[in-house]
Amino acid sequence: MATATTKLQGRRALVTAGAQGIGLAITRALMAAGCHVFVHYRSSREAAEAVCAEAASHDVRAACCAGDLTEAPECVRVVNEAVRFLDGLDVLINNAGSMVARRPFGEADDEYWAEVMSLNLGSVRRVTRAAVPHLVAAAASRGGASIVNLSSLAGRNGGGPGALAYSTAKGAVLTFTRGLAVDLGPKGVRVNAVTPGLILGSSFHATHTPVENQKRIIGGIPLGRAGTTEDVARAVLYLASEYDGFITGATLDVNGGVYFG
Repeated sequence: MATATTKLQGRRALVTAGAQGIGLAITRALMAAGCHVFVHYRSSREAAEAVCAEAASHDVRAACCAGDLTEAPECVRVVNEAVRFLDGLDVLINNAGSMVARRPFGEADDEYWAEVMSLNLGSVRRVTRAAVPHLVAAAASRGGASIVNLSSLAGRNGGGPGALAYSTAKGAVLTFTRGLAVDLGPKGVRVNAVTPGLILGSSFHATHTPVENQKRIIGGIPLGRAGTTEDVARAVLYLASEYDGFITGATLDVNGGVYFG
């Protein structure tokens, strides 16, 4: 039976926000599995160039570019640059997103709400829309293609205080995933999602979840620890590698057992 590593050998992947935190772990996991990777970043140029430099040690190719995924033309440009470098596209990892800030519902004005929605849901839609023709072409010629969307435990359980806009957007990513799986299934493209819980080692919880809250959350996790970025990357790698498999429209929870979907 083929492993995730052998299945991804020679495949071509685009990872949005692939130079930091969970995205960085995903990029590294894909390269270690033999996948050629194109890394999108917003502002972390040095980190993106550094991880791309690691590609040679895995005997794969990697390149990167900056882009503001809240702008449709930028999404098209990033996808086009990825396809040009990779000579096609087999795997899309939609990882870009951020809570922006915690705000109570009464303080979440239209401008803030629109920003959170555009970054967490709109970016997924825009990048995917630009990538679909290339993924469909790969599915027809190379036996399947795969999209993995990064959602969040907040999209499952509503999130913590001040996370309403973020949790709504991440919940919508799950609905988008299921609907797109129906649309693209006949074309050989599978679409799945991953919902990380408390994942330490990235800037997200370091920024938005105080240490005392982290300790409280860990106390309620059945496995007794927080997750790591590598925990999430392994789940993404599995779903990405099953480009010709029978899993689509699914959500894989990576949270240590605090939520059973």
